[in-house]
Amino acid sequence: MASINRASFYLIHFSFAVLLTACQSVSRAPLDVHTILYDEGFTHSDQIIIESETDIFKLEEEAKAFVKRATSEQQEPLEQIKALVYALFDRADFNILYDGNANTVANDTFTLKAANCLSLSIMTYALAEEAGFKAQFQDIDIPEYWTRNQGFSMLNGHINLRLSPKSAQTEHPFVNKGFLVDFDPLSSRNHFKKRLLSKSTVMAMFYNNKGADALINDRLDEAYAYFRKALLVDESFESTAGNLGFLYRLKGYIKQAEESYRYALDLNPDNLTAWENLSYLYLSSGREEQANRILAKVEEKRASNPYFYINLGEQKLESGDYKEAISYFKDAMALDRKRHEVYFGLAQVYFELGELDLTEHYLQLAKDFSVSVNDERRYESKLRFLTEFNENSILH
Repeated sequence: MASINRASFYLIHFSFAVLLTACQSVSRAPLDVHTILYDEGFTHSDQIIIESETDIFKLEEEAKAFVKRATSEQQEPLEQIKALVYALFDRADFNILYDGNANTVANDTFTLKAANCLSLSIMTYALAEEAGFKAQFQDIDIPEYWTRNQGFSMLNGHINLRLSPKSAQTEHPFVNKGFLVDFDPLSSRNHFKKRLLSKSTVMAMFYNNKGADALINDRLDEAYAYFRKALLVDESFESTAGNLGFLYRLKGYIKQAEESYRYALDLNPDNLTAWENLSYLYLSSGREEQANRILAKVEEKRASNPYFYINLGEQKLESGDYKEAISYFKDAMALDRKRHEVYFGLAQVYFELGELDLTEHYLQLAKDFSVSVNDERRYESKLRFLTEFNENSILH
């Protein structure tokens, strides 16, 4: 099992527990990304075709026409920005949907009309540039939370965009602040810290996501090719350095894995994901005392995070330990009673236990607390299935 991040994926191995923290010091040294690249370990990686910057941000004629159509009736730049953003969020016009698993370039996102927050932000950046606006990416410092995908735990991050006219001559405070475009309703209603991101860092995030997708689908040479590209584009992107270490560990390259984790920690000694992966590397190589020191402090660090317990509950659900799963989900509920993931986890457990009334109860709560149209539809579909399942059970 493992973990990944959405605006950029982080991989964590969860063979033993979901624990980590910045609890040790690391030596500081001049960083050279080439010291952690191991091309000879992935002999087919040079055959992978990697999207260029142009590929990532280019728009075809249909998308350009959308920009023109959305902004043509407005004269003032600020009003044009509003019109473009409203057109993006107007389901009758654009019908855009959030899909956390879709990592696509700008034009594919426009055509498919479904993507994760990174790809949606890349598309919006390209559309804003086409319209002649100033667009700036922002990284949102959200609390850690995980989702599950094919036995991996995915540690989710988030970015958004700030749009403004390129030359704002008015003193209107709205213009000075810019126009925030955020595809996640949760992050927009919280006052999390933000920092501006360069275009190269966003490209590194894109490559990192593509590498993580390849990794969880066991395309390891492709994963290496994308992680390598991400670090060459932005050698200070710590998430990819940690993910590269995880990939090395899967391949049995223990020395290279440790060097990659250490590289990530040199960039950020508070990178909890890198510490956790390093601890599991220590466990797998017989350095239990070092590993356990990290793990003990990690558990203390994350004890107040509901997603910590949600992830543990999902792991126990996957392994069939339903009693422990319920306990972890209820620990998460005690910390935050508004997380739809908690209720969905409990619904899954009680379905496995044959407790259909409780399954329906928690599915309804999951639907009530869902924050996206996709989630609401998913839970509604499961409620319909449960009703049909109950009717068939009665008939037979």
